[in-house]
Amino acid sequence: MAIKTTLKMGDPLLLQQAAPVAAFDTPELHDLINDLRDTMIALNGAGLAAPQIGVSLQAVIFSVANNPRYPDAEAVPETVLINPTLTPLGEAQDNAWEGCLSVPGMRGLVPRYTHLRYQGYDQFGNVIDRTVSGFHARVVQHEVDHLWGILYPMRIEDIRNFGFTDVLFPQLDSAAADD
Repeated sequence: MAIKTTLKMGDPLLLQQAAPVAAFDTPELHDLINDLRDTMIALNGAGLAAPQIGVSLQAVIFSVANNPRYPDAEAVPETVLINPTLTPLGEAQDNAWEGCLSVPGMRGLVPRYTHLRYQGYDQFGNVIDRTVSGFHARVVQHEVDHLWGILYPMRIEDIRNFGFTDVLFPQLDSAAADD
């Protein structure tokens, strides 16, 4: 469909809770998902949430395969997740560096649950119910946070672990550093 402009941190829409999707398998929803996919791919994103392109609906897409921004990340299958719920499976968390297309050029060390169950629907209204861990769990949590008006810097426990990618990781090439 189209590559959309990504809203940046500071835009008030990114701090709002998104509305649930009310109707599945509609031309409007399919257009939104295609716009999310096209924009995510064009920007080498691991995922993208509807609020990031100015649409305040509970819809995200994520996928990781040969991504220059995450060269060592495990593969995550392309998933469209609508009206999600997340359930942590245990208290275990780990810290890892995250970036965001809405916070370009920066990275932060963010704690996330290591194992979780996510549930929701795809764009056709089919039920999604998965148990995941590792990078997959991190990506889901990051994207779903966007639906609740949370950007990853809000989760950083020590602001000293937040900065510009090219300063924190000077060894990365420009493709990996661009968020």
